[in-house]
Amino acid sequence: MNFANKISTFRILSVPFFIASLIYYSTDRSYFRFIALGIFILGVISDAADGYFARKSKQYSKAGLVLDPLGDKLLLMSAFICLSLKSEFPLHFPLWVTFIVISRDVMILLGSLVIYIVKQDIKISPTRWGKLTTIFQMCSVIAVLLQSRLSPVLWWVAVFFTFISGIDYVKRGFKTLYALDSPRNSH
Repeated sequence: MNFANKISTFRILSVPFFIASLIYYSTDRSYFRFIALGIFILGVISDAADGYFARKSKQYSKAGLVLDPLGDKLLLMSAFICLSLKSEFPLHFPLWVTFIVISRDVMILLGSLVIYIVKQDIKISPTRWGKLTTIFQMCSVIAVLLQSRLSPVLWWVAVFFTFISGIDYVKRGFKTLYALDSPRNSH
C-alpha cells in the first residue's frame, strides 16, 4: 500500500471517531464538538495530502481511485447526517440540505455502478464542479461545528455547487453510456 492510500485509509478509519464525538456531544460536554472539529479538519487535510502525495510521487493505484473518494464521501455524509440530527446545536444543517447532498452522492454511485456493469470498466475522475462542491461542503461542516453565523451562507453555496456538479456528472454519465452505442451495434 502506497503512502497516499495509507492517508486515505486513515481518513476512512477516523469516521467512526468523528461520529462518536458528535453522538457524545451535549451542552455540558461541549468539548466533544471541538474533538469532532479536530477530526474533521484532519480529514480535510488528509484529503489534500493524499492527492498531493499521489501526484508528486506518481503513485496512482486502483485502490487509491476507490479509497480517496470513499473517504471523502464517508466523512462528508456522516457529518451532514449527524449535524442535521444534532438539534442541541443552535446552528445545524436543515434536513433538506442533507437530503440534497446525500441524493447527489447516491445518484453518482448508482450511475457509476450502471456504467461499470455496462462497460465492465470505469474511469473515476473528479471534475472542477465536483472539487468545488467538496470544498464548500467541507467549509459548511467546519462552519456548523464552529457555530459560525456564516453557516447558512456556506451551506447554500454548497447546495448550489452540489446541484451543478450533480447535473454535470449525470451529463457525463449519459455521454459515457451513449458512447458505447456504435453504428455497427444499432439495429
